[in-house]
Amino acid sequence: MKIIIAGAGAVGSHLAALLTRDNQDIILMDESADKLSAASEGLDLMTLNVSPTSISGLREAGVPQADLFIAVTPSETKNMTCCMLAHQLGAKKTVARIDNGEYTAPRNSAYFTSMGIGSLIYPEVLAAREIVDGVRRSWVRQWVEVHGGALITLGIKLREEAAGLYGKQLKDLCKPDSPFHIVAIKRDDETIIPGGFDELRQNDIAYFMTTKRYVPHIRQIVGKEGYPDVRKLMIMGGGRIAVQTCHLLPDFMEAKLIEQDPTRCRQLADLLDNDDVMVINGDGRDTQLLLEEGIRQTQAFCALTAETETNILACLAAKRMGVRKTVALVENSDYITMAEKLDIGTIINKKAIAASHIYQMMLDADVASVKSLTIADADVAEFVAVADSLVTREPVMRLGLPKGIAIGGIVRNGEGMLVNGRTQIEVGDRVVVFARTALIKELDRFFKKPRNPLMDILKMG
Repeated sequence: MKIIIAGAGAVGSHLAALLTRDNQDIILMDESADKLSAASEGLDLMTLNVSPTSISGLREAGVPQADLFIAVTPSETKNMTCCMLAHQLGAKKTVARIDNGEYTAPRNSAYFTSMGIGSLIYPEVLAAREIVDGVRRSWVRQWVEVHGGALITLGIKLREEAAGLYGKQLKDLCKPDSPFHIVAIKRDDETIIPGGFDELRQNDIAYFMTTKRYVPHIRQIVGKEGYPDVRKLMIMGGGRIAVQTCHLLPDFMEAKLIEQDPTRCRQLADLLDNDDVMVINGDGRDTQLLLEEGIRQTQAFCALTAETETNILACLAAKRMGVRKTVALVENSDYITMAEKLDIGTIINKKAIAASHIYQMMLDADVASVKSLTIADADVAEFVAVADSLVTREPVMRLGLPKGIAIGGIVRNGEGMLVNGRTQIEVGDRVVVFARTALIKELDRFFKKPRNPLMDILKMG
């Protein structure tokens, strides 16, 4: 697949690194030679030092032959412009990064499609949704819903209270009639897509797949019933992610947002015209300020500044002051493992979240969504089974799925169901698959519609 990425910033360089692992034909273009040099170091890709809004530059990049054109420069206007140009030049799919949440409303989808912009992505909103999901449930590291909650994946840190799960092989722990499956395990620096002979250990992060009905049961067996529900939330940093998080908070939550810049505080007061959000001018690292603002009565603390190190340290300080649930924005990928080892609750990486949403654009099969398990080297994808696809021809045990890939459940007629080896996937089922990040593209051959040789001949002739 020929993929052109316009913008060698944080999201563009992260996406390029992911896609080169799949041996895709990648061209990274940017007006800054320095950004291109830094982003392409150690990667097998081509770079082009031109403006993405230059028609001649787009032609030079090979846009007329591109399967996917992704615009992720810092400028929303530039991204939309170069996607429109790329579409007119012949790119099959286009994706533009934006900063205006109004554009993502479903009612506007047809308008942007008519302009040649196939998909819009707003990383700050995607990150805010992850944050709100994290603070809604203080006992969960990550919460992923499939098809409106018909199936749910829970990433949970296992502690002493979950001792009843240890020392048992998964084939005995997750029997065909069990109300949950363990679909992924993060253990130290290793991500495991487990088989029946694997076992859970203390301090693992286990990913459970279940239905809404059995979420309380899982909370009980992992010993998380004592975790308080979040009613009061404190946010450090007043950037766009913080603003979008405040907009998405449920009505039963109250938030205090601490921002150091007085000018930004005045802007925030206008942006967050909400009785449930109080804007405070101060330094979120000031312990005395936090105590005065009631951090000991706060159930969750979110550190969302632009500095990864500051966010991690602030969360550690909040935990020492008794906050049970912490969320840290960790934009430097090198710090994700360290943050997890320091027991930071939920880790948000905007680049990984955005890349997951863009990644589904390059899959040939009918895929409804792809989400990154942020602290694990794995993704959860929702595919739709089409007629005559390989996945519908044999029971799950006979599909020959590669090691590192597992089917966790299906949604059939709106109802979530867990699968076992004897499950037969049917046309129209929405199939939830867990895979090591490097293997997600392998799923195409199981789910995509088979080619019609006669049609290929007709096209040639």
